[in-house]
Amino acid sequence: MEEIYQFLKKCGTYYIATMDGDQPRVRPFGTVLIFENKLYIQTAKAKNVAKQIMKNPKIEICAFAEGKWVRVAATAVEDDRIEPREKMLDAYPQLRNMYSANDGNNEVLYLKDAAATFASFGQEPRTVKF
Repeated sequence: MEEIYQFLKKCGTYYIATMDGDQPRVRPFGTVLIFENKLYIQTAKAKNVAKQIMKNPKIEICAFAEGKWVRVAATAVEDDRIEPREKMLDAYPQLRNMYSANDGNNEVLYLKDAAATFASFGQEPRTVKF
């Protein structure tokens, strides 16, 4: 999990795919956090991405840096406690311009049953589960 966290932090921007009915949707994300030995992401409950995840929590993350990429297939699970929302805001203070821990919109999700596949051209893919 630490390796995936470090890779996503290095990328800065990564992409999350969700399903909207039978239509895949992909959008950029930039938040990632390890809290209580779980990998978290953050979004807003009002956004379509959050609504899509609530209907179908299976997501896939893709990120690319320095000629390598990772794909993370996981189930996104909402954590409605204030502690992980506060930790995310501490890690990304610029989010405090848009969110607070108790605004009813700030949503953090952790990745469950995740499989991350690291790959690059010319090397065999390597999968890590967490």
